[in-house]
Amino acid sequence: MSLASERVDTVALQRRTVRSLVATQAVGALGITIALATASLLARDLSGSDSLAGLAQTSQVLGAAVASWTLASVMATRGRRVGLLAGICFATVGSLLCVVAGAVGSMPLLLLGTFLVGSMTAANSSARYAATDLADPETRARDLSLVVWATTVGAVLGPNLAEPSAALADRLGLPPLTGPFLVGAVGMAVAAVVVAVRLRPDPLVVARQVAGESVPRRPGPGGVMVGALAVMRDEPLVACAMAAVAAAHAVMVGVMVMTPLHMQHGGAHLHVIGLVISVHVLGMFAFAPVVGWLTDRMGRPRMIVLGGAVLLVAVTLAGLSPQGSSWQVFAGLFVLGIGWSFVTIAGSTLLTDRTPLAARTDVQGASDLVMGLSAGVAGGLSGVVVGALGYGWLNALAAALGAVVLGVGVVAGRSGSRP
Repeated sequence: MSLASERVDTVALQRRTVRSLVATQAVGALGITIALATASLLARDLSGSDSLAGLAQTSQVLGAAVASWTLASVMATRGRRVGLLAGICFATVGSLLCVVAGAVGSMPLLLLGTFLVGSMTAANSSARYAATDLADPETRARDLSLVVWATTVGAVLGPNLAEPSAALADRLGLPPLTGPFLVGAVGMAVAAVVVAVRLRPDPLVVARQVAGESVPRRPGPGGVMVGALAVMRDEPLVACAMAAVAAAHAVMVGVMVMTPLHMQHGGAHLHVIGLVISVHVLGMFAFAPVVGWLTDRMGRPRMIVLGGAVLLVAVTLAGLSPQGSSWQVFAGLFVLGIGWSFVTIAGSTLLTDRTPLAARTDVQGASDLVMGLSAGVAGGLSGVVVGALGYGWLNALAAALGAVVLGVGVVAGRSGSRP
């Protein structure tokens, strides 16, 4: 095969890969986001404590962190398809366990279920990286952002199905708050079918073949951190990108997970809470193609700086919102999603730019691990902070992390960031 024909085949495969990942994200996002508006409420009912309500989201975030580490090791040796499929299947089982937990009134079983549901988040994160395996460096952010954007379909629809799914669960004789997990399991199962059927040939395997690289030999999941640390020693910009993405994700999760309780304490109805989460998710994903285009044009560090500034505006608005429904909480959560989108797309692209192909699954998996652990701590502490100091102080602490994102972007810009 000539180099020209190989290039044409690679371009065609990249288009097919992005389309397949877009379809996966569209239905898979339904499964992970439909329960976001009610997970903390179900945990509060099962535990009987507002301070423990954040544990469900924390468990999910920690599950995503562990899964990202494990899936990265699988993808390094077996490719993207096997890794994505494993993550989605674990999450489907976890969502069904959450339904059982609600039915039997078991908080520990709920936490186990949400931990496994975190595998869907890890799979979604890996999907955005799969879009970069065969991408041209000059359009890498655009391809990554298209997969992020696809999440809009299921993510916006999901929270708005909270009330209908609760009614469905009630008709089935289950607690209403288990309904979102039941519907979410169906969405995840459909995503698994799309990956199994459509993600052929595997983009990472083909990228290695084109580059003439062999499959790395690995002693186990621990090899992910070893490989990532080796890259960060040689390329400080990778560490900058990883720090920015982790801090932005912690800000987003910490504020988002406590917003439903903040609103409920003011008398907001479930459908209004679902609408706020839907607006937040819209900000996270709907404008991703524009963010990707700007990232390719303006550069990765500038977009990280801009994202940090947007996060500061978001937590200021949310922190000043009264309990219940208000324009401040709607605007704050929407802008929070946009700031997260800026930093996540720009940081993920910068990280991929500066990492050799052979080590990309290691670095990407390590980044998702750090991101998940940071957000897990933020989600766990958010309930304690709100219980002791209030929602306003939670946003004040989140502002400090937003300032960290801005500072990291400035440092990365001074270091240079061309692919």
